[in-house]
Amino acid sequence: MEATELLKKVRRIEIKTRGLSKHIFAGEYHSAFKGKGISFSEVREYQYGDDIRNIDWNVTARFDHPYIKVFEEERELTVMLLIDMSGSGNFGTKGSFKRDIVTEIAAVLSFSAIFNNDKIGVVFFSDAVEKFIPPKKGRKHILRIIRELIDFEAKSKKTNLDEPLRFLTNAIKKRCTAFILSDFLVPDFEEALRIASSKHDIVALKISDPVETEIPDIGLIKVSDSETGVEKWIDTSSKATRDAYASWWAGHLERNRNIFKRCAVDATEFRTNVDYVKPLMNFFKNR
Repeated sequence: MEATELLKKVRRIEIKTRGLSKHIFAGEYHSAFKGKGISFSEVREYQYGDDIRNIDWNVTARFDHPYIKVFEEERELTVMLLIDMSGSGNFGTKGSFKRDIVTEIAAVLSFSAIFNNDKIGVVFFSDAVEKFIPPKKGRKHILRIIRELIDFEAKSKKTNLDEPLRFLTNAIKKRCTAFILSDFLVPDFEEALRIASSKHDIVALKISDPVETEIPDIGLIKVSDSETGVEKWIDTSSKATRDAYASWWAGHLERNRNIFKRCAVDATEFRTNVDYVKPLMNFFKNR
C-alpha cells in the first residue's frame, strides 16, 4: 500500500475508533477492566465491618489484637492485543473482511486503554509470533499500531495459538489484560491458554463470517483454503454436504466455548455483517 493511501486509511480509522473509545466505551472499559489487579498496601487495626478474610494472622498474633491487610487497585494496567494475521482473516462475504473488523476493534481497545492511562502492546501471530510491539502509551504509539494492523503482512498464512500464548506468558511478567482477536480456526490450544490465563486476564474475541456458519445452496463451487492453498470442488446443492458442514461448525463452536469455560476465559463473538459496537458494549457491561 502506498504511503499516502496508508496515511489516509490510518486517519479514517483513527477518527472513527477514537470517537467510539472516547464517547461510548470509556466508562464500560474502565468498569470492566480496572481493579482486576490489586496489590498489598498496608496493615491496619481491624474495624467493625471489615472482611475477616483479610485478617493478617501473623501481625494479629504479634500484637494480640486483630489487624487486617489493606489492598488497593493497581491504577495502571498493561493491555496486550494478540492479533491473528493468518490467511483466514482475508475472508468476508457480507459487509467487511474479518481483518477489517479485527483492525477496528483493536483500534477501539487501543484508544480506550490510552484514555485510561494504560499501556498497550501487540503480538501479531500466524503459526508463529510474527511481530511484537512492546507496551507503551501515547497517540504516536497507537498510530503505529494502526499502521501495522493495516499494512502488516505475515510470513505464514497458517495459524497456531500455542506460540503467541507461550510468548505472552514469558514476555509479559506483570499481570495484564490480553485480548485475543482471531477466528479461532486453529488446532487445539487449551493447554497454552490454561497456563496463560493463570497469569493474565485473557479475553477471547472471535470474528466470523456468515458463510462460515452455513454453506448456501448455490450449486457446484470451487473453494480454496486461504491458509493451506488447497482447492476443491463442493456440491452445495447436496443437503448431506450442507448438513455435514453445519454439524462440523457447531462442533467447532462448542469445542472453543468449552475450552474458554474450562480456562476461565471471557469470550464474545462478532460477525462481519453486523456492527461490532453493540456486541462490544454489551460485553464490557456484562463484565
